[in-house]
Amino acid sequence: MLDIMKTLVREKDICVLATASDNKPHCSLMAYVTDSQCAAIYMVTHKDSKKYRNLTANPWVSLLIDTRDEDMGSARLHARALTLSGVFEPIPDTDQKEHVRAKLLEKHPHMGQFSEHPDAEVFSIRIESFLLLEGPTKAHFETVE
Repeated sequence: MLDIMKTLVREKDICVLATASDNKPHCSLMAYVTDSQCAAIYMVTHKDSKKYRNLTANPWVSLLIDTRDEDMGSARLHARALTLSGVFEPIPDTDQKEHVRAKLLEKHPHMGQFSEHPDAEVFSIRIESFLLLEGPTKAHFETVE
């Protein structure tokens, strides 16, 4: 089942990132790429954003990746929703950061100006667990070791 979950992460490239600070949640629609093992999700944001302030104050996050676009109308019953729980990790190595930025721009070329801004920060979410819901009742949970 974990392979199916990781396949969904690799097939998609947009998620909802949920952060929190002072017990107040905040959600952001985010473009992402993943590493080959699907152990980390990479994103970019500006350092002056609410999400980045939340990430630095509380590194625990939740991500939602789903199939609602494919599963429209009567197929909605078969929609899948994958929740990833993880931890924000800055990328201190400049070379790695530039490699990730290039990978993000290859997948999301529309983000060029945004990601090249002096305030832009490339970061990682280390995945701790996966929860896949298939339709309204079927659930599968996997932790990452």
